[in-house]
Amino acid sequence: MQEKVDAILREVGAAEAKNQEELEQFRLRFISKKGVVGDLLDEFKNVPNDQKKAYGMKVNEVKQAVQAKFKTLIDNLESGQAGTSEHEDLTLPSAGHALGSMHPLTYVRNQIIQVFERIGFNVADGPEIEDDFHNFTALNFPENHPAREMQDTFFIEKNPDILLRTHTSNVQVRLMQKQKPPIRSIMPGRVYRNEAISARAHCVFHQVEGLYVDKNVSFVDLKQTLYHFAKEMFGKDTKVRFRPSYFPFTEPSAEIDISCQICKGDGCQLCKYTGWVEIAGSGMVDPNVLANCGIDHEEYTGFAFGMGIERISQLKFRVNDLRLYTENDVRFLKQFSTLH
Repeated sequence: MQEKVDAILREVGAAEAKNQEELEQFRLRFISKKGVVGDLLDEFKNVPNDQKKAYGMKVNEVKQAVQAKFKTLIDNLESGQAGTSEHEDLTLPSAGHALGSMHPLTYVRNQIIQVFERIGFNVADGPEIEDDFHNFTALNFPENHPAREMQDTFFIEKNPDILLRTHTSNVQVRLMQKQKPPIRSIMPGRVYRNEAISARAHCVFHQVEGLYVDKNVSFVDLKQTLYHFAKEMFGKDTKVRFRPSYFPFTEPSAEIDISCQICKGDGCQLCKYTGWVEIAGSGMVDPNVLANCGIDHEEYTGFAFGMGIERISQLKFRVNDLRLYTENDVRFLKQFSTLH
């Protein structure tokens, strides 16, 4: 018996596996049910009782040696240490790896931040899971406003209301609560609304909002800031117009339009043949919002604005479907491989 075990152990020790086929041959020879270890176990029933203990120890020795060798062969193959076949050419260059690129939304987000940083704005951040006060009440939303309804907002809990923020204005509120003016910040981040996903809408998207609060801030400051942004972002020839609008948190309020980047103002399907495309909402911060955040509205004034990063990206890259940004289709993303 000892001679048989020694012969098996010598065979196991000398075994090699230069490829997966040879590794499989080793497994079949020693480990499979009909292999060497299996045969030794089958012979156990024929061994006299007084020899079973010694026989079992020998079989266990073989089994452990086989398992250790099999693991070594696997490790060698995976690490490339098993040797090379006669067909391999070691002078060939290694296989290359495809390099990723910046996502278009990240690229546009960084561009927007750079434009505002150059004129003195810093970047602020805040939670995406928010309470009712910071998302609605402090911003002058009335109790019956549609945004407070389940069909428009993702609520996590009710009474008290905890929700996924619908805008990054919650960061403005938190900033005004903890920082005394002057405040000059932008707030980029993800926001969530209960929208049916389509080419023009998505339940999660990205915003950049801005806030400037100080003494004697006027609508003129707001206009010049957004004029500067539009021309830096889209080119010096870009035209900008302000349209009167309404938002609960600003008064007066205005929508910001720029001349269409596709038709250059002549009229096309993107701009609905008006020559103009909306890019942002803006206005002077409502005195109630300042008061809700602990700022004296008799001493300080401010302006705020907000824009969707996807909308800006669509205008820059002429992307006609919002879903493309989140589908991770390599064919789409490869088109932006030169961005840096």
